[in-house]
Amino acid sequence: MSVFVKQTATPCAFTSSDSWVILSPIEQSIKHKIESAGTPLKDWGVNIYRGILTGCNEAFIIDEAKRAEILSWCQDDAERKRTGEIIRPILRGRDIKRYAYEWAHLYIIATFPAFHLDINDYPAIKKHLSSFGKERLEQTGREHIVNGLRVKARKKSNNKWFETQDTIGYWDDFNKPKIVWGNLSLNAAFAKAPAGMFINAPCAMITPFSDYLLAILNSKLGDWYIRQLGVTRNGGYFEYKPMFVEQLPVPKSPRVISSDRDVYELYGLDECEISFIEESSR
Repeated sequence: MSVFVKQTATPCAFTSSDSWVILSPIEQSIKHKIESAGTPLKDWGVNIYRGILTGCNEAFIIDEAKRAEILSWCQDDAERKRTGEIIRPILRGRDIKRYAYEWAHLYIIATFPAFHLDINDYPAIKKHLSSFGKERLEQTGREHIVNGLRVKARKKSNNKWFETQDTIGYWDDFNKPKIVWGNLSLNAAFAKAPAGMFINAPCAMITPFSDYLLAILNSKLGDWYIRQLGVTRNGGYFEYKPMFVEQLPVPKSPRVISSDRDVYELYGLDECEISFIEESSR
């Protein structure tokens, strides 16, 4: 037993209070090269935000038919125009693929607290949201008995009953091209979403958009590094939380990345290390 332990031992230095993970010598070498070559994404001067948390998706996320119905309730063109402006297309995590997305023709009613809207200026929206009951949409955390049924309000906040649960002070970033990704995935699945496309929580996004960053994030090497920071769940699914993604070191380089081979060269991996990453990604 002592011979086995000695032969398979891995040197480790526990010199800081940071969380740690035991890696083999080749894994340590790869990790060191990545960290030496790049600057953590969070220090790139980019914005990394969570998607929109409504607190009641069934009320705030609607399909094409419901959107058309709400607009048909508007009394004139002016109301129809301003109502249409706050019904915006939205992506869910399941819609986002690697380098692409499949929009399910869903929309969010963007009554963000940051907009300071008067719901009486949007009677068609008010009619729709009221159909779910103010007891359900109020943000008090209370429980009510409605028609003999127990109804739990959204969690307590200072927001109004017709507003989303999150303030969304960063709403203008949705009006820019962005890198988006879902929370759970088997492999890296980052995509470009156009200006005006929204995402729901727990999806996340990065602005401003960069083809270079998108390629690094979708690379096998970038994915390998991010996966060292968290725990893979049953079925191989990994939770791509912003707190993990933002730690990925990325070299400051004007280079165009067109393949994983380009990424390996950018970080200075040798052939043995490349083979290890390729095997790990299968």
